This record gives sequence, C-alpha cells and structure tokens, in this order.
Amino acid sequence: MWTTIIVKPLFNLLVAIYALIPGHNFGLAIIIFTLIIRLAMWPLVKKQLRQAKVMRDLQPEIKRIKKESKGDRQKESAMLMELYKEKGVNPIGSIGVLIPQFIILIGLYDALRQVASNPKSLLTLSYSGIHGLPWMQTLSHNIHRFDNTLFGFVNLTKSATGHGGIYWPAMVIVIGSAIAQFYQTKQLMPTQKDAKSLRAILKEAGSGGKADQSEVNASVTRSTRFLFPVMIFLVTVGLPAALSLYWLVGGLIAFLQQWLVLRKDEEEMEAIADTPSRDIKTIPEAEIVKEAAADSDSKNKAKTRTSSKSKTNKKRRKKK
Repeated sequence: MWTTIIVKPLFNLLVAIYALIPGHNFGLAIIIFTLIIRLAMWPLVKKQLRQAKVMRDLQPEIKRIKKESKGDRQKESAMLMELYKEKGVNPIGSIGVLIPQFIILIGLYDALRQVASNPKSLLTLSYSGIHGLPWMQTLSHNIHRFDNTLFGFVNLTKSATGHGGIYWPAMVIVIGSAIAQFYQTKQLMPTQKDAKSLRAILKEAGSGGKADQSEVNASVTRSTRFLFPVMIFLVTVGLPAALSLYWLVGGLIAFLQQWLVLRKDEEEMEAIADTPSRDIKTIPEAEIVKEAAADSDSKNKAKTRTSSKSKTNKKRRKKK
C-alpha cells in the first residue's frame, strides 16, 4: 500500500520529468522534480510558516508571562492559552502540517534511492503510459544510456564517502545541503539580544543561581540551528548524491519561500500602519489639535452671530 499510494506516484513523476526534458539529465530532473513538489506543498508550507512567524513574534510576550507567573505553572498555562486565543494561534497546529510533509519526504527518499541504486527500476516500476515514451523505449534497448549525473560533473549514484575514500563532488553537495538547512532554520528563529547560551545558564545554576526554564527552552531551541544541519550531513554523507541534491535544492527553495512569506507579512503590517484611521487612538495629535481648533472657531462664530442678533432685537424694542 505504501509503495502503491506514495512511492510509485512520486517515482513516476520523477521518471516522466527525466524522460521528457531535453538532454535527459537525471540531475536536472531532480531539480525540476523538487521544485514541483515544493510548489505543490506551498499551501501547507505557507500555513506552517505563518504559525512559526506568529510564535516567533510572540516570544517577548511569552517571556513576560513567564516572569509574571513566577513559577506558577497553572497560572502560566492559563495566561499562555489566553494569549494564543487572543492572537488566533494554535501552538500544536503545525504538527498537522508537518505530517504530510514527512510522508512525502520518506516517499521521495524511497523513490530516489531506487533510481540511484538500480537504473533498471526506471523501466520495471514505471507506469505503462510513461514506459511508452520515446526515451524510455530507448533505455529499454540500452540502459547504459541513462545519464545519472548532474550536468556531467557529479555521479549522483555515488555517495560522498565510500570504499574509495571521499568523493568530493558529492561532498560539496552534502555540505551545501547542511548549510542551506542551517540558514533555513535560523531564518525562523526569534532574535533576542539578551539571550543567554545554555552553558551560561548552567554555569549560573551551578553557582547557586536559579535557572529560568524559559531561558533554558529558548537556548535549546536555538541549538537546533546546528543540530538539524549536523543530522542532515551525517545522514546524507553515506547515501547516493541524488538524495543530497534533493536536500540542497529543497533547502534553497524553502529558504526563498520563507523569505517571501516573512517579507509579505512585514509589508502588510507596514501598509496597515500607513492606512489612515478615524479611531481616536490612532489619529495623530496634530490632527486632533487642528480639529479642536476648527471646532472652537465654529463655536466662536456661532456666539458672535447670536450676540449680534440679540443687539439688533434690543434696538428694535427701543424704537418701538
């Protein structure tokens, strides 16, 4: 069921791209394939990014609540839930967004692994409609015509490390994928000028001070900037370079998507700030003074007209 529902559709999408693009280069097919997958997942990714951005912006408020609660877990939880309700945030809402991404990711890994380890799977696992494409017919007669490189420079079926030592073209892709993951993670991290490192917090606690749990959690979260890239490096360094290329391209596209979402949100906030409002709290002070002065002038004119009318009426009474 896993192969039929997840792996085969992804596998055949990759094979169809490879068979249809000019030059039939496997590396270019992986790049286009990754771009299509990331665009297809854009609604899920966008929802996840907005949740992450809101949580990042709420960090000062969360820190204030933790200080005000003074260790009272029940009070802290109640205040946090009230804050999340006010801002319309679900702290665990991103889990439902991440699950489909992980399913697709594992399916992609399985599909790429099969092509990289056994080129004949291009023929044995492809759908009949794809198998009938002209280039697939060519491969069925001579599988050695399968171009398993990235533009002729990197053999994507080889790993960065193996029996022959380090394969540097693949190692460059592995290192690039780890760097892309680092900046992708860092981009969503809240920036705090007075943030303490975990070592400094533990040192203060060892000297008799009290460790703030919020600072510990924030420090552990910041450490994931380095944890995820290291994990990706260790996982992909022994796998075919095709998988590292997918990680690299996916990381670069994700970084761009995150930048677009964050920039759009900032522009929307600036537009709201620049939009004139008639709410008294948002009207500039100079405008309020100006309007007050105008009202005062109109009242003075009304009083002048009233007094002149009364004087005229008095004169008429005297004449009579």
